[in-house]
Amino acid sequence: MSQDPSELKRELAKLKRLAVEIASEIHDIVEDTLWTDYVKMPELAEKLKLAVQEANEFKAANGL
Repeated sequence: MSQDPSELKRELAKLKRLAVEIASEIHDIVEDTLWTDYVKMPELAEKLKLAVQEANEFKAANGL
């Protein structure tokens, strides 16, 4: 049983939004608090990498 295409697109949009939120955190650090919060960058970069990977894998697996 396959999912409704609109449901799949909503799920993909949710996954993409999560990645963009992480990217936004990185942007905020770079813009505002780089010299104090730079230590957060490796963890955020890894989270971003995984979020984008998950979105891309979901997209490929569901033919979107």
